[in-house]
Amino acid sequence: MSSYCSMLVTTFLKQELCIITEQICHIYFSVFCYVNTFVNRAPRQRTRSLRFHVAACQHGRGEQWSSHELMWHSGQQPKHTELEPGDEVVFCRTGLKRVATMLLQRLSLCSRLSVGPKSLRTSTRSVSQGKMPLARAHGKSFAHRSELRQAKRIVVKLGSAVVTRGDECGLALGRLASIVEQVAMLQNQGREMMIVTSGAVAFGKQRLRHEILLSQSVRQALHSGQNQLKDMSLPVLEARACAAAGQSGLMALYEAMFTQYSTCTAQILVTNLDFHDDQKRRNLNSTLHELLRMNIVPIINTNDAVVPPPEPNSDLQGVNVISIKDNDSLAARLAVEMRADLLIALSDVEGLYDSPPGTDDAKLLDTFYPGDQQSITYGTKSRVGIGGMEAKVKAALWALQGGTSVVIANGTHPKVTGHVITDIVEGKKVGTFFSEVKPAGPTVEQQTDMARTAGRTLASLLPEQRSEIIYALADLLTEKREEILSANKKDLEFAINSGRMPASMLKRLSLSPSKLNSLAIGLRQIAVSSQDSVGRVLRRTRVANNLDLEQITVPIGVLLVIFESRPDCLPQVSALAIASGNALLLKGGKEAANTNRILHELAQEALSVHNVRDAIQLVSTREEVEDLCRLEKMIDLIIPRGSSQLVRDIQRAAKGIPVLGHSEGICHVYVDHEASIDKVLKIVRDSKCDYPAACNAMETLLVHRDVLRTPLFDQIIDMLRTEQVKIHAGPRFASYLTFSPSEVKSLRTEYGDLECCIEVVDSMQEAVDHIHKYGSSHTDVIITENEETAEQFLQLVDSACVFWNASSRFADGYRFGLGAEVGISTARIHARGPVGLEGLLTTKWVLRGDGQTAADFSEQGSMKFLHENLPVAQPLTGQRTSN
Repeated sequence: MSSYCSMLVTTFLKQELCIITEQICHIYFSVFCYVNTFVNRAPRQRTRSLRFHVAACQHGRGEQWSSHELMWHSGQQPKHTELEPGDEVVFCRTGLKRVATMLLQRLSLCSRLSVGPKSLRTSTRSVSQGKMPLARAHGKSFAHRSELRQAKRIVVKLGSAVVTRGDECGLALGRLASIVEQVAMLQNQGREMMIVTSGAVAFGKQRLRHEILLSQSVRQALHSGQNQLKDMSLPVLEARACAAAGQSGLMALYEAMFTQYSTCTAQILVTNLDFHDDQKRRNLNSTLHELLRMNIVPIINTNDAVVPPPEPNSDLQGVNVISIKDNDSLAARLAVEMRADLLIALSDVEGLYDSPPGTDDAKLLDTFYPGDQQSITYGTKSRVGIGGMEAKVKAALWALQGGTSVVIANGTHPKVTGHVITDIVEGKKVGTFFSEVKPAGPTVEQQTDMARTAGRTLASLLPEQRSEIIYALADLLTEKREEILSANKKDLEFAINSGRMPASMLKRLSLSPSKLNSLAIGLRQIAVSSQDSVGRVLRRTRVANNLDLEQITVPIGVLLVIFESRPDCLPQVSALAIASGNALLLKGGKEAANTNRILHELAQEALSVHNVRDAIQLVSTREEVEDLCRLEKMIDLIIPRGSSQLVRDIQRAAKGIPVLGHSEGICHVYVDHEASIDKVLKIVRDSKCDYPAACNAMETLLVHRDVLRTPLFDQIIDMLRTEQVKIHAGPRFASYLTFSPSEVKSLRTEYGDLECCIEVVDSMQEAVDHIHKYGSSHTDVIITENEETAEQFLQLVDSACVFWNASSRFADGYRFGLGAEVGISTARIHARGPVGLEGLLTTKWVLRGDGQTAADFSEQGSMKFLHENLPVAQPLTGQRTSN
């Protein structure tokens, strides 16, 4: 083993892998290091060893390395130590064996590993997070953003506005550093990165200005005999001279930055003539391929020191020829020549707009198709550089025709620059994506616009008309039962065959005739209760004579409901949206695609009764949830229905849109020492076993200390065992037992299955404190015959739902008589608990006057405020009086 490990390390060194990449180091102690001296003789040792400099440490702190593995650590003999950033270490033979063993363990996971120099070299460049993108046949660009994850060869074009400071004299070092970090990370994931950069002119301008200022100040001081600078003016600096002076400094800066990430770079300067000479083109192509093969990042720029000025009429001349006028056209030409999968063009705008950015109607285009160029209007070019958005679009379309996907995005925004490139490669909605394949249906932005327009019409309907739509939907659920169940059967079969869905999720996914009947009944309840929902007067005030104020209910606007593996949610939420006059955007899980599709068709069929079919839209495109949460200008409220992880992810992603819901359903049932045996057994069984996957199922059973070692407690345990509930012991409960069940890992756990935690408390107040500390403010229950204790519990517990002698499963909109619910909210404002029709409404103020102004009520004015509260039911007609 020792000789094989030595051979393995030697093989890496011979393959020029003096850089120990992040992939290798993530194997065990997750450090990112590079070799300072790869052959070093340790004191009193004849064996060769490797000396490393630890540049960063991410995950593996706490890993001990002994003196048998480290001969030298930061200038001293180690005993037992941990590796930290900045350490220098020398591994002895045992340490090398440990490193090699860890490497072999990781490499053994690769299905196509062959122990040879080329395969080992390739393995070191594999993706550190996920699989390395495989090379694909070039010739066709990606059709959708989600496919960009497969991009292996990527060209990043840095525009002048990205690289240059605001004063156009010098480089934006902060932006450049974050871009370098992202490129290096993608390179170390196994992708082949190339950079087309601007900035030589700006760097040279800064350099020459300093030299000129220094020279002028010295001459003036010698001439005048004093150190006073008068009438110093800078001459106009010629761009070619600036480029010549700045090119070496720019490259030195790039090399210094990439060295921090153990990534090697190489500089290539080109001109337009290099692409017209076939031999030069072949040489350039060969050089770039060789650099990529050696895991080197080529940094390419036009040779501005000798390049002639662009010809005004020289432009794109077909698919096979593009004139190199600027770095946009250079990047496009290189991307096609090198058969790159993706070209990322970073500029100082968010992407491509349908009209110049800053104008009132300018709209950012998420996706641009070649046939759409006639529908956009270009503005002026950026503050620096010789290109502009029109040049970028033309270059992007040329690259797209050559088989390279293109994204134009903002590389200057301080909030996104640090992750703009990686976000694009991950398929997130950043900038404008150029695609040759236009989707058959509308985009999600178009769907949202359609829903908002139809939703306003829906809100203007009479209450009876909205009720007719809901009744029609309820009838369709009954009439089309067989079609719905057939579609649901397909989803269930696919989920079962995949083997990746737990039983609790399968239960949520499943529909049955009884479920559909319950849905229809709930929808009819909503139809009845929605008669006076929209436009209801909540407050009426006479501000002054002939000046009356009303507060009335109105829809929130456009709702986005994201739900997973629960198709019964779709008709419920649709009925509530119709009743409240809200537009609705639905995003269901792919595991229920067939069921969701037919239920959505039925909802639109019901809406067609009053010509508002588009008010409810089902997002069927491959939109990521995170991208939907960024539509803050189009969506007014997000309602997640699914796992706690889904809710937490949405709450993090939706920074500009309110989220209604709860991330966890950690519900408690407290059994008081004065509780009834029959009620305890009945309520605990129902709370835990009726539907364990529900968010209102009991997760923790709190038991008063006096109940222990009583027949009641024994009956509770026997009942839970009969129901096959797995019991976890809380810390205090475990201390009472000689042989306890498995001790709970956390008292803040939502099991969502036939599992629960049992914990002991000394009093009702201690139970309340436990609930406040470990609960999720969802639903909590007390079981007791002492009314005073119960009332204190109901008052003290700060949860959305608090029950006395009733199952936690009653926390449901249907059981509350709301007809249905869009979810249960644990928030403190707007809506709390099961959110039904009322929770989907907001208010607006309506003021009816007769020419009054604020000046009329000043000290010099002639009018006085009355602020008289009027009965809500009192009509305003005939209530006006003359002044």
